[in-house]
Amino acid sequence: MKRMTMAVALTALMASPVFAGDIAAGKTKTAMCAACHGAMGVSAVPMYPNLAGQKAAYLAKQLKDFKSGARKDPVMAPMAMGLSDADIANISAYYASLK
Repeated sequence: MKRMTMAVALTALMASPVFAGDIAAGKTKTAMCAACHGAMGVSAVPMYPNLAGQKAAYLAKQLKDFKSGARKDPVMAPMAMGLSDADIANISAYYASLK
């Protein structure tokens, strides 16, 4: 029964819009991100996390949490505020595609 439940959960996750992000569209939205997170998602400043190679679902969750206020950060909150769900999926897909 546990395996069946896990299989259903994984299927639902794979069908989510997070995995349907457009990498090229995401890249066009990351100019502001590069200032802190680096041009290719690898930060030169230790206090800012690397985004390259992170899982798209993780990145999308963080951006949604910044946008909703569930995760507080005075820099990231305003950055995330203007992003649509499609923007979040695309940006997440872009950074997930990087090595």
